[in-house]
Amino acid sequence: MKPIIAITMGDAAGIGPEIIVKALSHPDIYEVCRPLVVGDTGTLERAAAISSRDAMKIRPIEGVAEALFQHGIIDCINLKLLPDAVPYGQLSAAAGNAAFHYIAKAVELAKSGEVQAICTAPLNKEALHKGGHLYPGHTEILAKLTETEDFSMMLSTGRLKVIHLTTHVGLIKAVELITPERTYKVLKLADQVLRAAGNNHPRIALCGINPHAGENGLFGNGEEEEKLVPAVEKARMEGMDVYGPAPADTLFYRAMRGDFDIVVACYHDQGHAPIKVLGIEDGVNITVGLKGGIIRTSVDHGTAFDIAGKGIADEKSMLEAIRSAVELAPKQTV
Repeated sequence: MKPIIAITMGDAAGIGPEIIVKALSHPDIYEVCRPLVVGDTGTLERAAAISSRDAMKIRPIEGVAEALFQHGIIDCINLKLLPDAVPYGQLSAAAGNAAFHYIAKAVELAKSGEVQAICTAPLNKEALHKGGHLYPGHTEILAKLTETEDFSMMLSTGRLKVIHLTTHVGLIKAVELITPERTYKVLKLADQVLRAAGNNHPRIALCGINPHAGENGLFGNGEEEEKLVPAVEKARMEGMDVYGPAPADTLFYRAMRGDFDIVVACYHDQGHAPIKVLGIEDGVNITVGLKGGIIRTSVDHGTAFDIAGKGIADEKSMLEAIRSAVELAPKQTV
């Protein structure tokens, strides 16, 4: 059967509601999955109006069992967290709080098996904090709600996959957090997720921390030898095909050429920049390693407050995120 995908609405002041409505106006989405939104019906109706999707009917429901899953009708589990229309493009504590609770509800549905995957629209971290939820982003929220310790962020496009040792921390803190244990765990997650997707021999490339991967001690203070090499050796002993640590500036090119199936980045910008150069609209953010096998995908862009409410946001990344959720969701036979 087609998997049920819970799509969280994200920050109501941003483009999330708009790109959801636009994405669900594509009939082919309903051919591969059964989508429903966790959010606020009033906000979705406003998004439909500003994006010229007035023909789409927003249908409030209480639970998954009430959903119709018909093209032209957007089923929305209406949490009623936004009393009034949230101004577009402005930080809102109410929108930040609501965005958190949309995620919490989706996780609840995934844990109970009522949905097979979660796809998230963007939230605003500052609004999230104003709403009382002090998390760096989606990945950390999902890890907390699922009681997951060993997780990582993976970015994917048609040409490149990247998984991270660290994400939403400053650069100095990131280097501090990288340990042989963390490096090994992420190498193993990379191997597992690709094998689960049907790749029986994943080729993994690990970036160095310093320029030229330290160049045999010329740059840095031996971080590669201390924090990365022991993990690579352990992974290889277990049969994983790992290359590196090697200079990041050449690894991404080689991965795009086809030498590797996935690149392990040491910190946020090292992994994000190459993906976003390829095109923000094509990128998908995937949380890897959540307990219970919960699948979560997301657009690889932010709330875009500067264009929110103008009806011009591109839904391409949301479409790709939904399709990735379908691809990774556990298959049902009954």
